[in-house]
Amino acid sequence: MLWNLFNSPVELTVTLVSVILVGLSKGGLGGMSMLGVPLMALVMSPVTAAAILLPVLVVMDVVSVIQWRKWVDWHIMRLIMPGSVLGIGIGWFTAEMVSDSVVRLIVGVVSAVFVLRAVFPARNVQKVNGDRPWLANICGTAAGYTSFVAHAGAPPIQIYMMPMRLDPRIFTGTTVMFFAITNALKLIPYAMLGEFDSQNLGRAALMFPLAVAATWAGGWIVHRMRPAIFYPLTYISVAVVAVKLIWDGIAGL
Repeated sequence: MLWNLFNSPVELTVTLVSVILVGLSKGGLGGMSMLGVPLMALVMSPVTAAAILLPVLVVMDVVSVIQWRKWVDWHIMRLIMPGSVLGIGIGWFTAEMVSDSVVRLIVGVVSAVFVLRAVFPARNVQKVNGDRPWLANICGTAAGYTSFVAHAGAPPIQIYMMPMRLDPRIFTGTTVMFFAITNALKLIPYAMLGEFDSQNLGRAALMFPLAVAATWAGGWIVHRMRPAIFYPLTYISVAVVAVKLIWDGIAGL
């Protein structure tokens, strides 16, 4: 049976839930993507969790790019993509030097920062008209690295792009394209690190139909559910997982 690719029913169940959450996020419920790797990291190596999710993300990205390809600001892309490539390279170079405990700690901290930024948003943020290449490089690199480690690159990119007050369609299209290219680039180092073995690829393939369905469902839900109800539950969930990962990461050091 295909589900025998997982080491336990708990692993399978957590992976199914994680893929649903990430798919819903790709469909429009953005905050839920932060739960994917952190949730799976509770029952398996965070690197293995990221490797299983990466092919699933690429499938989701294909759908998203088709929908948003006409709304990409390529000037912004040229500013942030070099940093992303550098961040991916740093993640690749340090992957075998960093223990699972350190990765759990990194994922937990990134998740916690995401929640804190949502609970305590920056106030009186002035609209920025300039490109700020230096910030583009910093945020692009941070996004590339956190995306490589845990598919959690959204917060750094949001820090760079939100003050621009872009048309929502341009903002969405540009971020969709950024992460589609970033995820595609990550396939190379993940393969070189040996994370795409037959078991992990089989696990990912098993998730493809669910990923497509969850992505569609996210778009359906986002038009019907009040954000005031849904997002607080999402942030609470991310916060709980973040605390658990930070605790486990520190305990394992």
